[in-house]
Amino acid sequence: MVHVSKRTTFAGLIVALTAVLTLSVFVPAWAQDTNLIDSCVTTYDASVDYFPDEVSIDYAESFEVEYHANYKVIRVLTPWQGADQTFEYVLVQCGTPAPEGYDNALVIEVPVGRVISLSTTYLPHLVELDELDSLAAVDETDFIYNADIRALVDEGSLPEVGSGSSINVEQVIDIDPDLIMTFGFGSDFDAHPVLLQAGLPVVLNADYVETTPLGRAEWLKFTAMFFNREAEANTLFDQIAGDYEALVALTAEISERPTVMVNGMFQGTWYVSGGQSYAAQLIEDAGGDYLWSDDENVGGVPLSFEAVIERAQNADYWLNANFWFSLADGLAEDERYAEFAPFQNGTIFNNNLRVTDLGGNDYTESGVLRPDVVLADLIAIFHPELLPEHELYYFRHLE
Repeated sequence: MVHVSKRTTFAGLIVALTAVLTLSVFVPAWAQDTNLIDSCVTTYDASVDYFPDEVSIDYAESFEVEYHANYKVIRVLTPWQGADQTFEYVLVQCGTPAPEGYDNALVIEVPVGRVISLSTTYLPHLVELDELDSLAAVDETDFIYNADIRALVDEGSLPEVGSGSSINVEQVIDIDPDLIMTFGFGSDFDAHPVLLQAGLPVVLNADYVETTPLGRAEWLKFTAMFFNREAEANTLFDQIAGDYEALVALTAEISERPTVMVNGMFQGTWYVSGGQSYAAQLIEDAGGDYLWSDDENVGGVPLSFEAVIERAQNADYWLNANFWFSLADGLAEDERYAEFAPFQNGTIFNNNLRVTDLGGNDYTESGVLRPDVVLADLIAIFHPELLPEHELYYFRHLE
């Protein structure tokens, strides 16, 4: 039998008590090891970090985030091209106090519940973040591609609220969303001014301003922060970025780069992508030689048919030729298209392989989030020997 003296017992108690007191000084009453995604704080503790899962912004240039213990501050730096204002959003963990000193910011409790999406590019975020149940309404349903969301449309459970400055504000108020996500151009058409005037929680997503594929895809993290889904966003985006960079490495040392032309005539004008645009970056990363790479614009450049044929008549490839599904569609639109070498050589590819009868196009929906898949398609088109097993996902070969 082991005997423990009173002296030993008392000393042990002193050691134990010292340890407890030490822990009480340096460790909060409880520690949160992940963000709350479906509940609020019931007992607020100022010493607790309520956002242990954070995002860092590595590619996007149009927004930034700053984390605090119970709130995060998002700043949209370039809400549209040429904007001279920024927008600030303070996301406060529900069940905790809102901070002071943000008089010009929109304060939103997170995680949000009911969400209205005014662009199809945000829908894949909800799908991938497992937040599709949060979708309460959209601007219009015709251009949605995702099958699960189309099922909601077909069963009549996903209302349309309209878009732009003519959005149905009364309907939006009745839906009572926690968040409305939209975009802006800095024009009278924008929806956000009328929604803000009505006191509604609307935020600007400026993904389209980004000129790099990964920069645009990284806006997944913007959406995720409103749901406290940073961990999920980090996991998915890291995979996308890793796959994209690995594909870029495949074409880095290629010496033979085929020349590439894009788009087609629209109401008498041919808008080609600027040399600093998202499309130009994709072509370069895929090992192509974009024929307007020397242009300094990030948006579309209006040209005449004559200007385009002068530069691109002998191009090796032609991408995104309007809404054609066949070469016959091109001839029906303008017989002069047959003068281009890609038309004659059968090297025209369109990003409309995944479309609905109503006009929904997955390239402009999930393709924004998955530039790695888009890039794989383009490499398989320009350099099929590099990805011999790849089957085109977004692009179709026009015949």
